[in-house]
Amino acid sequence: MTKISILGCGWLGMPLAKAAVLKGLSVKGSTTSLEKVVLLENMGITPFQIVLSENNTTGNLSEFLENSKILIIDVPPKLRGLEQENFLKKIRNKVPFIEKSSVKKVLFISSTSVYGNVHSNVSEETLLKPDTESGKQILETEQLLQDNSNFKTTVLRFGGLIGKDRHPIHFLAGRDNLDNPKAPINLIHQQDCVGIILKIIEMNAWNETFNAVSPFHPSREMYYTQKALNLNLVLPKFNHENNFGGKIIWSDRVKNVLNYTFTKPNL
Repeated sequence: MTKISILGCGWLGMPLAKAAVLKGLSVKGSTTSLEKVVLLENMGITPFQIVLSENNTTGNLSEFLENSKILIIDVPPKLRGLEQENFLKKIRNKVPFIEKSSVKKVLFISSTSVYGNVHSNVSEETLLKPDTESGKQILETEQLLQDNSNFKTTVLRFGGLIGKDRHPIHFLAGRDNLDNPKAPINLIHQQDCVGIILKIIEMNAWNETFNAVSPFHPSREMYYTQKALNLNLVLPKFNHENNFGGKIIWSDRVKNVLNYTFTKPNL
């Protein structure tokens, strides 16, 4: 039985852990919340309460990694608000634990923010020019892990994450003067996030880089207006004088290398 450890059982990591168990994998999952420990255990996941910071770790990280061959790192950077952190340093300080463990394969959940605000079609070969602090630190973390010869790292760059309990329209509905009405959307549903991760494990696709965005790219104005109508929300209003374009993220390698078919292609 393949044994995996999922560092970060939050919005994405928890349904991923549940789906992995149903696939017959042996799963350890970490959470920062004591309340979620029982929830994970009830799903058949071996739970660990682990809190990572820049300088130390609360919880038994060594035991969490013990006997696992695959580590999935799904820890979002905290670079907004009052509790900002150095994400690169946070992950770098955990690398020695990985090196000493049985883990030989790492899957790092990254973001398409590493491409920056380009105005073109984007593939995995596109020059990386992150223009936010989050994008810069995520890119440096990608490189940190991929440069380590002690384990094989696959990087998975997700677009905007949506699901039944998470959608940008609830934030945009009723707002005025929204920028960039003609920019294409680059979103991916939670179900496809989970499906692609499991496909990487199934296909043994390591030392790879994948973009993961639904092949559905209408304009922001078209998409969010229709979504508001569907949900009986107040329509968002866009500023057509402030239109600076955007990028379309292509996920061809997900389809061609992993032979993956999106379950939520039209979002």
